[in-house]
Amino acid sequence: MKFATKAVHAGVEPDPSTGAIMTPIYQTSTYVQASPGNHKGYEYARTQNPTRNALQASIAALENGKHGFCFSSGMGAIDTVIKLLNPNDEVVACNDLYGGTYRIFKRVFEKYGIKFHFVPMDKAENIRTFMNSQTKLVWIETPTNPLLNIIDIEAVAKIAHEYGTLLAVDNTFASPYLQTPLDLGADIVMHSVTKYIAGHSDVVMGALVTNHDDLAQQFAFLQNACGAVPAPQDCFLVLRGIKTLHLRMQAHCANGEKIVQFLQNHPKIDKVWHPSLPSHPNHDIAKKQMRGFGGMLSFTLKDDSVATAIKVLENFKLFSLAESLGGVESLCGHPATMTHASIPKAEREKAGLKDSLIRLSIGIEDAEDLIADLAQALG
Repeated sequence: MKFATKAVHAGVEPDPSTGAIMTPIYQTSTYVQASPGNHKGYEYARTQNPTRNALQASIAALENGKHGFCFSSGMGAIDTVIKLLNPNDEVVACNDLYGGTYRIFKRVFEKYGIKFHFVPMDKAENIRTFMNSQTKLVWIETPTNPLLNIIDIEAVAKIAHEYGTLLAVDNTFASPYLQTPLDLGADIVMHSVTKYIAGHSDVVMGALVTNHDDLAQQFAFLQNACGAVPAPQDCFLVLRGIKTLHLRMQAHCANGEKIVQFLQNHPKIDKVWHPSLPSHPNHDIAKKQMRGFGGMLSFTLKDDSVATAIKVLENFKLFSLAESLGGVESLCGHPATMTHASIPKAEREKAGLKDSLIRLSIGIEDAEDLIADLAQALG
């Protein structure tokens, strides 16, 4: 099936008992058994839930994967991946990444003896210096958060596999509509489902997808054993959101490129970060591995002060100042004090994240209205 057809149909079947076209919300904690171990495939809702199963099958299909697993948050999904590792194992991660990912790596798992290296990956070969027999995982985001760096998934996968190392890709910014990392050699795809996949700012959820049967068995074990599972109502909402993912992403991308052009020509703007720009250092890679450039962008002002950036953020009327991204409404944020505040200032600056940087999540409103709001906020 093509993507739009998968978005509407994959993983979803009419309810056999009633013919309901939408997957029911199986709001139950347990299931009746005829005798011990004699049941209909369901024992306890932490282990399995029919609504969650439908969603997991849908997300796996969108990523061209065999196995999908949903968690109560994106961080729950990341936590599950790192729990595959043992003390003295090493992880090579991109140096521009979500602050919550950096925090769980450094402040949670590092104290259990796992070593993390944060490496600029604009060139895939940069990771070779850090690869060794202890390297068990390479972790990348592409596009990255918040500098929209593009990493060559296929090239990184090739190097990682030379060392027998797994490659995990956080595909949140692109969504499976724009990019399918498993097709490019990744072993694991992670999503903050909260963002584009759910798409309506009303759910917190994470997901993992893989084609490896052995990884799927481990993820299923950890999902059940550690218990970070999403509620049936949330799974229902995401199943509903997925049905319009392709339409929403088309609008996000179209609006994003119009706003990029507006900002590029604005006298108060210093720099714009978006992979659609020919000046983007890995623009050609983005064209190769993505089917569009997305609705996320960042920019800095010529007046490079935090105070000026905050004033702009406070001036918005349509753009809402809020954490998160990927919803139908447009959001603005200040990574240094919001999404990336958990990363030390020195580390942020080393990655190129200035304190004055503003990140935008472009929604599906009329582009002219969004541009007018940007114009008045910039002054």
